[in-house]
Amino acid sequence: MEEINTFVSHLECSYTGKTYPADQLHGLSEAGKPLLVRYDLEALGKAICKEDLQERLPEFWRYREFLPVRKSENVVRLGEVMTPILPAEKLQNDYECGEILIKDEGRLPTGSFKARGIALAVAMAKELGVKRMAMPTNGNAGAALAAYCSAADIETFVFCPEDTPKVNIEEIAFQGAKTFLANGYITDCGRIVGGGVEAVNWFDTSTLKEPYRIEGKKTMGLELAEQLDWQLPDVILYPTGGGTGLIGMWKAFNELEAIGWIDSKRPRMVAVQAEGCAPIVKAFEEGTRHAEPWKDASTIASGIRVPAAVGDFLILDAVRESKGFAVAVSDDAINEAHKECASREGILLCPEGAATLAALKQELKTGRIKSDEQVMLFNCATGLKYPMQSSHHMIDLNQEIDYDFIANC
Repeated sequence: MEEINTFVSHLECSYTGKTYPADQLHGLSEAGKPLLVRYDLEALGKAICKEDLQERLPEFWRYREFLPVRKSENVVRLGEVMTPILPAEKLQNDYECGEILIKDEGRLPTGSFKARGIALAVAMAKELGVKRMAMPTNGNAGAALAAYCSAADIETFVFCPEDTPKVNIEEIAFQGAKTFLANGYITDCGRIVGGGVEAVNWFDTSTLKEPYRIEGKKTMGLELAEQLDWQLPDVILYPTGGGTGLIGMWKAFNELEAIGWIDSKRPRMVAVQAEGCAPIVKAFEEGTRHAEPWKDASTIASGIRVPAAVGDFLILDAVRESKGFAVAVSDDAINEAHKECASREGILLCPEGAATLAALKQELKTGRIKSDEQVMLFNCATGLKYPMQSSHHMIDLNQEIDYDFIANC
């Protein structure tokens, strides 16, 4: 059994600062808020240097000193590649703006960035002896949980709103999770999961209700910093539902500065939501630290249809500390950006990723994003999981082929 050189010191309530011991199973803090993993950063900084990473596999487990897993046998691997950063040069020219970069998280196992957080949550559950896990999901997180728990021999229960994309539902069930649909939102499914903690004795793996999904999503920040030679972009646009990735990246940047790998420059963090479900945007604009639950949530971007986020204050804190902002875009704008990126760049975004491109177009016009800024968009899942706008034509082989029509359609 190989010990991993990790530097976890304790867990800390993100709201009150109260500390909790590491290496024990935790959900939310006593205050009902997310717990954050804290490290001995001084010791971490002495144990590893940037050059050490060059000798490691191109996967997010390369950042193991920054992660909480202590025993290598508990790491669950399904091929966690470092995801590429793709330049969008045609769109950059079209918009007459600074560099547009797209971090394509759709290359990860189960086709989405949920693999990062779930891989860490499952590894830590395995390390701490969990035998049964449950989660509410709009699709991709449940697919990742099903896959990683199957690999780790952990029983899985997943609850989805009934209008979750069919491909996600089938994927979750096919990969071994006991899968249920409910006539409500993800928050309603979350109540089912919460009620089953005692009734069914499962561990609640809901967004931010356990400490380790943040640590997995944190690797997005570590990875993009390394890929950009430890220089961060001016702006990061992030599709925001539960907001784990935005919170995790902000945590990563603070840890990297603490060990001297980056300076104090930070990207402006932009939380992107849909007009039909924008609780973070409303809270940001009203100057509050918490967001009111959104009523009658609706958007084609199901991954960001989260009426209430338990980590709302952490999202808003990061946005404000970075001098960023929160913005909502329409479903029509999402559809337009979705098609535009595919046809101009050959990059097939998911709807949530398309929302970040729609937000960029919108905010270049308002001036909140400057025309000379380097911007990073997050495509959080492969576009192959989602419906695409049809634009094909039918050929009748019983008729003469009309090549003029083909050439000019």
